[in-house]
Amino acid sequence: MQLRWDILDEFSPQDVDTLSQTLRIPGVIAKMLLRRGITEADAARRFFQPSLELLYDPFIMQDMQKAVDRLRRAVLSDEKILIYGDYDVDGITSVSFLYLILKELGANVAYYIPDRQLEGYGLSAQGIEAAHEIGTNLIITVDCGITGHAEVELARSLGMEVLVCDHHEPGPTLPNAMAVLDPKRNDCPYPYRELAGVGVTYKLCQGLLMRMKTDLSILENYLELVAIGTAADIVPLIDENRVFVKSGLDRLNESENLGIKALFHVAGLSGKEISTGHIVFILAPRINAVGRMGDAERAVKLLTTTDPAEAMEIANILEQENRHRKNVDEETFRQALVLAEQQFAPERTKSLILHQRGWHSGVIGIVASRVVERFYRPTVLISIENGVGKGSARSIEGFDLHDALKSCEDLLIGFGGHKYAAGLSIEEDKIPAFCERFEAVAAARLDAEQLIPKLAIEAELRLSEIDETFIKLLRMFAPYGPQNMRPVFMSRNLQVVGTPSIVGGNHIKFKVRDGSTVFEVIGFGMGAHLPRVQQIERGLDLVYIIEENEYMGRKMIQLRVKDIR
Repeated sequence: MQLRWDILDEFSPQDVDTLSQTLRIPGVIAKMLLRRGITEADAARRFFQPSLELLYDPFIMQDMQKAVDRLRRAVLSDEKILIYGDYDVDGITSVSFLYLILKELGANVAYYIPDRQLEGYGLSAQGIEAAHEIGTNLIITVDCGITGHAEVELARSLGMEVLVCDHHEPGPTLPNAMAVLDPKRNDCPYPYRELAGVGVTYKLCQGLLMRMKTDLSILENYLELVAIGTAADIVPLIDENRVFVKSGLDRLNESENLGIKALFHVAGLSGKEISTGHIVFILAPRINAVGRMGDAERAVKLLTTTDPAEAMEIANILEQENRHRKNVDEETFRQALVLAEQQFAPERTKSLILHQRGWHSGVIGIVASRVVERFYRPTVLISIENGVGKGSARSIEGFDLHDALKSCEDLLIGFGGHKYAAGLSIEEDKIPAFCERFEAVAAARLDAEQLIPKLAIEAELRLSEIDETFIKLLRMFAPYGPQNMRPVFMSRNLQVVGTPSIVGGNHIKFKVRDGSTVFEVIGFGMGAHLPRVQQIERGLDLVYIIEENEYMGRKMIQLRVKDIR
């Protein structure tokens, strides 16, 4: 796929020089900070040294006082509390975190996660009935509940109170719960709106411990769960999310959580320094797999168990489920590609809606993301069963999925989600009309430029600028994620040194020189570039990420290729 190189250079030389001189850092680093909204020394210090002391007062959040008072009463009165969570990583870590904190406080607490296949997303009547059967007084929803109007009313009619703790976009009205915590509420003054579900759950626990005058260090005991849920939910890694992930990663690398240690073992991560990449691409798929393919409560049991044998047993089950999920994923992707190729016309097609009976609803979100990578169009995959379709949608930069689905609301049974990821349900006979309407919305909102994927380049570098000081400063930008992506750089007119070769499956490896500076280059899955690199005489332009590789105790700088010209 053709990529448009977009060199980001939106700041005046004066602004760059001012920050560079104030902080005594290279101009390139100053530009990178400005791009992340950091214009002064104090903000730079907070960015480079995020700490839990920088977190906001939880009581700024609308309804927090009500929520904390009700939860405190439930804990002190030994009322039966049920935590009701979503079946993805954010939901599972939210349930686990709240469960462990409440257990520390001596609460009478249980948890419930709906069956993805039988109940679908969010609060379900079946879940409310199950809560009633075990004598629940208070239901706390985490990472779900903001659209559960009917289910909240059902709970109230059965004599239970509901505390909603969510981070998704609310509808025009809020559910009639005793408290609704959601920083995306229009009337919520909380200074940061983009918390993951586990972040909102943390704020509830923070408020509860403050109200109960209990040592807040209890929260730190389980901070790695907040880091996993936040990183896995692909929310912006700035502000409070950056604090959660940075602080949680520090704990994750030394975690005493038996379930996490067992997961590290089966995933081959024992002894490695864990990054957000490890969470997103290795840990999260394994935790997600049980919710996609079966009973997600097993993942909560894994993260909350005190039995090493049970932890290892469940971790092995997650590993098996993940392998099974990969096989189903590959077959679904193969079938989706056949459908997409039949529909796709580069000049005409603005979106892709692919639907088929029998697709596993647990993998269609993953497959939708892979279809977007291949075709770079907003994509909806719909699995049809018994006349009803369950859909997962993924988007591209600049196209608001939630808003687009709202334009199709009359054709849907329901929908929810974010700007770039959403879910929906639809009657099978409405799918053709939905395809037509969604394509019309995409055509009206996307121009030809937006349909060419951009390769955002932080700065142009000479290879000689990549010295020890530069690398040290670069490390401080981690952890990486949305709105703080791993920096991508470009260098021009590099000379190829030695003989380029193919290594591994289909990876190209060679060395480049700029003046007297030489670095090794690796291009994963880019073997097709070998003839071009071999034949270059005048030099090449390279877009790359700077990585540190450790081999036999020695760290080496390597450039990982994003594109070559």
